[in-house]
Amino acid sequence: MGTISVVIPSYNDAVFLNTCLVALAAQLRPADEIVVVDNASTDATALVARAAGARVVHEPMRGIWPAAAAGYDAATGDVIARLDADSIPPADWLLRIEGRLDTAPEVDVLTGPGDFYGSSALVRALGKNAYIGGYFWSIGLWLTHPPIFGSNFAMRRQVWLDTRGVVHRDRSDVHDDLDFSIHLDPAVTVAYDRTLRVGISARPFDSWSGLKRRLTWAIRTLRLHWPEDSPVRRRIARRRRLQKARHYRVAPRA
Repeated sequence: MGTISVVIPSYNDAVFLNTCLVALAAQLRPADEIVVVDNASTDATALVARAAGARVVHEPMRGIWPAAAAGYDAATGDVIARLDADSIPPADWLLRIEGRLDTAPEVDVLTGPGDFYGSSALVRALGKNAYIGGYFWSIGLWLTHPPIFGSNFAMRRQVWLDTRGVVHRDRSDVHDDLDFSIHLDPAVTVAYDRTLRVGISARPFDSWSGLKRRLTWAIRTLRLHWPEDSPVRRRIARRRRLQKARHYRVAPRA
């Protein structure tokens, strides 16, 4: 399949980042490159990254989208995988990504869910079923295809090259995963694999303000694209694309 870059945005997450990098070092299929984006951190983020052999990219504009976009720009791999600093990938994470993209050339983006750690069993269950499960279900209905989950996905490099000029990459007040998903070219195939899982911190549920901020980002992102990307318009466009594709398949040869 070629080379794989792993991009990890990080803001003052040195402790979480260290755990993530230790997990990446134990991969059965090692990453060809790890890019840590230091998003104007004031802690030891850059030191931890370099000590683990990662390449550090500095992004002074605060925000997940600016940091993630800087990492995707810097990545050199044929495939760009993404984790958050608090993600803990299992040892076969990259091996599974490589295997799926290798055997399914029609898949452009592969994404999966996460399993929360660091809180009570009730919070972890609610996070898994309501927060993440609700995201994939509701946004999947809106988009007519699975959404990207930024803590756990991989894309072929060309997907980013085709999309980076249209996303709202300079905004820190939108939901980066959702914004990216909305702007994907209609020809891009996103595959959801529920068995491709990573551990993710339950800290979004530490306070109502943190959870509210994330929900506000999602609502703002959907409003930003309304009505051009409403579910009805997306379904009409998708139906037209399918009809056009069928027409070309059955058209007689000259």
